Parts: sequence; structure tokens; C-alpha cells
Amino acid sequence: MTTLIDGVAAAKQVKQSISQAVAALRETGVTPTLAVVVATTDASVRSYASAKLKNAEALGISLRLLDLGETVSEATLTATLSELSSDSSVHGILLESPLAPGLSFDRALDCIASLKDVDGLTPTNLGHLAAGNEAAAILPATPQACIELAEQFGPLGGKQVAIVGRGRTVGRPLLSMLLNRHATVTVCHTKTPDLVAALAPADVVFTAAGRAKLITGDHVRPGQIVIDAGINVVDGKLTGDVDAESVKARGITALSPVPGGVGPLTSAIVFRNLLRAMALQAVKAT
Repeated sequence: MTTLIDGVAAAKQVKQSISQAVAALRETGVTPTLAVVVATTDASVRSYASAKLKNAEALGISLRLLDLGETVSEATLTATLSELSSDSSVHGILLESPLAPGLSFDRALDCIASLKDVDGLTPTNLGHLAAGNEAAAILPATPQACIELAEQFGPLGGKQVAIVGRGRTVGRPLLSMLLNRHATVTVCHTKTPDLVAALAPADVVFTAAGRAKLITGDHVRPGQIVIDAGINVVDGKLTGDVDAESVKARGITALSPVPGGVGPLTSAIVFRNLLRAMALQAVKAT
């Protein structure tokens, strides 16, 4: 029988440790502060930002929500991010995506100080990660969540692992993180000619392609662990990349569901990354 991996329970454990760390910091007169910047017409982005505000309040974290509106210029956006980067009272910055049409996500990221980049997506953090120097980096939250859920079933070192998707936010950083953990990794994408054959040797399959029901029972075999980091909305409902029922019918060992799997843990790790950012900033200041 396939085990459904409980991302909500994993997130609860992370939040408990965050709450304890935040309480200790507040006793010293320091309140961790995160700036969340919204520059889009996308209603779902505003919903995600509002959810972060509620989570921050519960954890004792100060969250500044800066909604720049849907017609903000790129000059204003980059200036705002640069100002937050130089503001010593702000410990972390998160730029919600997607941005409004006409705004460059890459140029915006270049304005975020790497030691305040709680998404772990600036070139400096991704460069440290790719070089195998995770000790100097803030790691992207979703790949962290993927790995932590998979590691509930044992270390990934020496395992055959497949990634479906090569995007900047999940697939590419996940590749580096898996290599750093000594996994043998196959990366699949739209140009992969035979996805079934590519996934067959894998002990663990990670998918983050953003295509609903891309992975079916035909793509998996008994004994595999499948971590679904896909985000799709079908008929108004959130779903992943995996056709869950057909995959479970093949007798896989475990599946992270959508919703309830990678997403909740990712949301918690963003705040853990804030504490990580503060620790790195403190080292730099000494």
C-alpha cells in the first residue's frame, strides 16, 4: 500500500523549531523581519502573500507586505528591492512571482542582497549551491522540502534519482542539492524522448514540470518514492504533476500528495531560511 507523505506534519515540526528560535531572538531584543514584495496582477500571488502574513504572526516574525500594484515600473521595483537590501532592520526579502507583464524577474533578483534572499534564487546563492558550497548559501525552499520529504525513507546518497523538470526555482537547484548528497541523478524535460525508460531505474522520482497528470501509472514501478512538487490549477482545484490514483495503483512505496505534501513544508522553510539569513548576516558582521 502506498504511503501518503504528510507535508503538513513535517511543516508543523519545522514551525515549532522556528517559534523557539524566534522567541529566543526576541528575548534579546531582536525581532526577525521579512519583507514580502508583490508586483503583479495575479490574485493568487496576493493570496499567497496574505497567507505568509498569517504564518509570520503565528511564529512571532514581523512581516512587511509591500504591494507595489500592477502598474509599477521596473525602476520603482528595483529601487524598492535595493532599498530593502540596504535596510538593516530588514533581515530577509521575498519577491513574489510571477511579476506583472513587462517586469524582469532576473533584473529584480539582481537587486536583492544574497544574504537576505530567503528564496535562495539570486545568482550568488545558486552559484554557491552549484559549486557544492552549501554552507555559504541560502538554499531554495521547494528543493529543500522535496529532499526532506524523500529523506523520511532514508538518505539519498547512492540512490538512483530522477528529476522531471529543469526550471530555475526547483529542477536546477534540486539537481545540485542531490549531487551534493551523492545521489546519481537523471534530469528529464520536454526533450527527453522516452520518459518511461528514463524513470524506470530511479529509486526516487521528483517532478516539478507544471503539467497536470504528466506522471501516470505507466511512468512508475513498484517500490519507487514519488515527490510531486508540481503546481497546477484544474477546474479551480490545486493539483500536482502526478495522476495520484493511477500511480498508487502501481504499488509505489510513497507519494507526496498535492495539496498537503511539498507545499506546506516549503512555506515553513521560507521562514527557516529567514533565520538562516540572519545567521549568515551575523557571521559577515563579525
